[in-house]
Amino acid sequence: MTFCLTTTIIKPEKDIKVNRAVILLHGYGGDGKDISTLTLNWKRFLPNTVFLCPNGHEKCSINPAGYQWFDLSKDDSEYILEQSKKGELKVQQFIEEVKNEYNLKNSQICLSGFSQGCMMSINLGLTDSKNYNCIVGFSGKIINQEDLASRKTSSTKMLLMHGDQDAVVSPTFLLEAKDFLIRNSVEVETKMINNCDHHIPVEASSIALNYIKNNFNM
Repeated sequence: MTFCLTTTIIKPEKDIKVNRAVILLHGYGGDGKDISTLTLNWKRFLPNTVFLCPNGHEKCSINPAGYQWFDLSKDDSEYILEQSKKGELKVQQFIEEVKNEYNLKNSQICLSGFSQGCMMSINLGLTDSKNYNCIVGFSGKIINQEDLASRKTSSTKMLLMHGDQDAVVSPTFLLEAKDFLIRNSVEVETKMINNCDHHIPVEASSIALNYIKNNFNM
């Protein structure tokens, strides 16, 4: 199967049936290989799981060696929202391909992402017709609360984490997202990681793994 996005795929051991998937979306200027490092630890505790780490559909405007889910070259909220919706459509196509390839339902899929990938995961998880199993987001935010509230059609539960020293995406966005999600009847857990900047530390990776295991009933 060739997916619409170039993808780093980490499959279960040979002959083990796939009955769940974790889709990991990288941050701005990154790629699938970058974020696939999370699976080095996770895959040992999540048998029967395929991990899919696609590259963004566009080359990054400030780092041509990496990719983006939406352009950030203009400091214009309407432009950013418009571009993010284009990215959503591409990831939705990718998810449908994954579901067909592995015969999975939304309830068997965890969406996860870092920074820009977290922003995409939140939007995707709340605008599909059916809930995903869960969302795990690192160092992200809600791109546009008014727009998301108007498009919300589902309520996928989620875990959001953020470093308290993040100078790229302010940690205040974690609190704003939590408030929005509670007001919109979405089950959400949050964790502020102490002395952490804009990256995924071991502590956050471990918390995420436990959350995913619990939601997959493992």
